[in-house]
Amino acid sequence: MAAKRSGALGKRSGRRKMASPSAPEQHGEPSLSLERIVATAVDLLDAHGVDGLTMRRLADCLGSGVMSLYWHVDNKEEVFDLALDSALEYRGPPRTAETPDWRPEVALMLEDWRAGMLRHPWSAALLSSRALGPNILGRLELLGATLSRAGVADADLNVAIWSLWNYVMGATITRTSFDVAGNDRSATRQRPAHPGGAYPTIQRSRLLLDDDWIGTFRKGLDLLLAGIAPRS
Repeated sequence: MAAKRSGALGKRSGRRKMASPSAPEQHGEPSLSLERIVATAVDLLDAHGVDGLTMRRLADCLGSGVMSLYWHVDNKEEVFDLALDSALEYRGPPRTAETPDWRPEVALMLEDWRAGMLRHPWSAALLSSRALGPNILGRLELLGATLSRAGVADADLNVAIWSLWNYVMGATITRTSFDVAGNDRSATRQRPAHPGGAYPTIQRSRLLLDDDWIGTFRKGLDLLLAGIAPRS
């Protein structure tokens, strides 16, 4: 699964820590840092998507030469890894004390994760194929530790984590795809051609007209967490 790819990013990060912290400045170029490169890459991905990020465009935005970037990153693939990990850093409140009800804690983690991917729509497409960095691994560790503390058995822990992962990913990709569709969305979500005919349940539930994305996500998450909750 995706977690098996986590080692590569960690090894590269560790190697870079032993290297010179900053590249030598060329005449007329501002100094570079890994932080500036990653932040600018995130901005480019937000504006132009995955296909719009090239090393040349990244260097131009930084006011640098392309070769100067390689003092900090090995290649564009590593830029993708670092940008993804930066975009999905968990910014929720730190846990201050253990509480009897673990579900609001998990819901907050997953709502933050979904919100982060919606702020950076490219992240959902990259997450399934990139190395998992420390921020994303930290999310999974916190999620696993919370579920374990709630009483989820080790034998069920992976199933619970991947089920929640799949739910967040599916909900985010669906929302993003409808947003990208723009005006074409009406064709996808139009009423059935024969009201009350072949699709009475869809018509009654207004499935294709429901815009309560947040409410639907939270209710679905409540159902999923209820199923994960250990039986007493």
